Amino acid sequence: MGESIIPLAEDFAAPTREDWLALVAKTLEGAAFDERLISHTIDALAIQPLYTADGAGVGARVGPHDPGRAWDIRALCAHPEPARANRDILDDLEGGATSVLIRIDPTGRNGVAVGSADGLARVLDGVALELAGVALDAGFLGVQAAGWLAAAAKASPGAPLAFHLDPLSALAESGASPGPIEDHLAAAADAGVGLMEIHPKASLFLASGRVAHEAGAGEAEELGFMAAGAIAYARALIDAGAEPAAAFPRVSLGLGADADTFLGLAKLRAARAIWARITGACGVDAPARIEARSSRRMLTRRDAWTNLLRLTAAGYGAAVGGADAVVLGAFTDALGWPTPFARRQARNAQIILLVEAHLARVTDPARGAWFIEALTDQLARAGWAAFQAIEAEGGIIAALASGSIAARVSLALGARRAAIADRSAPIIGVTVFANDEDPGIEVETADGAAFAVEAPSARLPGPDGRAAPLEPVRLAEPFEASQ
Repeated sequence: MGESIIPLAEDFAAPTREDWLALVAKTLEGAAFDERLISHTIDALAIQPLYTADGAGVGARVGPHDPGRAWDIRALCAHPEPARANRDILDDLEGGATSVLIRIDPTGRNGVAVGSADGLARVLDGVALELAGVALDAGFLGVQAAGWLAAAAKASPGAPLAFHLDPLSALAESGASPGPIEDHLAAAADAGVGLMEIHPKASLFLASGRVAHEAGAGEAEELGFMAAGAIAYARALIDAGAEPAAAFPRVSLGLGADADTFLGLAKLRAARAIWARITGACGVDAPARIEARSSRRMLTRRDAWTNLLRLTAAGYGAAVGGADAVVLGAFTDALGWPTPFARRQARNAQIILLVEAHLARVTDPARGAWFIEALTDQLARAGWAAFQAIEAEGGIIAALASGSIAARVSLALGARRAAIADRSAPIIGVTVFANDEDPGIEVETADGAAFAVEAPSARLPGPDGRAAPLEPVRLAEPFEASQ
């Protein structure tokens, strides 16, 4: 036959949608098409059983900008003991991670017990900062922590740092700020402007929707929160003296990545579309930089081995969706501090996706898929509407203070829990196929209080900022407790 192609379908008429619907009607035997074959996201976005080219226009390319460019494999470091945190970082970098995210908490309860430049320098001992990127997660201590990191990198001005100043997420999760939140925002912007010239490659702010995600929000609300935060941070930098063309590129976007692969990758593509619309309206050319972190709300304590599948699915969705940096937690995070084995699994899941599945060899691999294009468009529109609702209240600070964001997130969380309860959204290993045997999973224990250190106060003069808190949840927890 040589290179010839046999046209197997040429003797058959091209089927139409009407032909397909007629066959579906026979299969449904009188049942309603909408009820049986159309599903909905938490945001009430319809998922059709069949998509065609007519129903999904292909939008602008929204994946990674450089064909073949690998995403940043970013390892989370949060062990309270600084010496152990340093070992974890070096092991991660030697084991294939390309950057690290250091969660700082001087009390040691929820991060590395660091309270000074010397303390952070010890955590980073042996790290080549000009090669390995370092990102921070320091809450209201973000300005101080940025200064500590800048001091550690003073000999490496070209280091790919991510200071991740994000006081709005800290306010949203805790429900209060130590002093006026507006002053925290201004202080962060002043610090950011000072760091711009010293570290030209550094990202300053992280406009993240993850705090809404971890509290149970729908994808639209998460995107709206992200966009409103990005506008607030860009405005703050401009008010502090930065030009718009310099301010927007220094704001990174943050989103959660969970096991719903298609919804997750479409969400990241929608985030790029929203960002392009914002920057275009401001006359700025600044491609989006997105950090995707694996969802904590999706993890289970019961049969925690299944978390490996959830994390891999989340990593796949984030990579295909075009994340610039991906942070996968450990499959044991719902149980305790991860062992070296658990940390290795978190790294290797990404390395396999990158090196063996070759996910970075195609720019925007979901482009042209009718379902994904349609879902991306739906999420972008819904996220933009959520963003407009926040801006209509006077911006993200006012919307947090009024409780409107928390109210919408609470409704979404209730819908998620109802879907889990009626098994329309089952949790493997918990609500279905529950495993009563001891899974034999090892975790480490650490008394964070034993490593607590003194740190500068994050308090600023004036009354505390207030917000209806977006408390993080684990969706499986109520159902694990009832078994």
